[in-house]
Amino acid sequence: MIKKISTPDAPAAIGPYSQAMAVNGMLYTSGQLGLDPTTGDFAGATITQQAEQSLKNLGAILAQAGTSYDKIVKTTCFLADMGDFAAFNEVYAKYITTAPARSCVAVKTLPKNALVEIEAIAVIE
Repeated sequence: MIKKISTPDAPAAIGPYSQAMAVNGMLYTSGQLGLDPTTGDFAGATITQQAEQSLKNLGAILAQAGTSYDKIVKTTCFLADMGDFAAFNEVYAKYITTAPARSCVAVKTLPKNALVEIEAIAVIE
């Protein structure tokens, strides 16, 4: 069974997609920007501020699905500037401590000109 996951504690989708989908004990999240879910604005102008909010948004979706950061098996991280890699890693390591598989790439442009977007695959137990 496929179940759509949605929480008001993370920003609403800005397109024709869901925050996450749960299927066969696994959760697949959409990419999370560093947007404050109450205002719809970026949590700040720095990679640190946006990464922090992006990970909080991801955490809210994980919680809504009945899972957590420590059940993440894979993340994909998109950065607007690979020069932000070290600062991003500092924030990431505060939230995701189990060292899941990860890809981290720089992209030309992210939605709304964000500095970071993070998506995850996690086990639901």
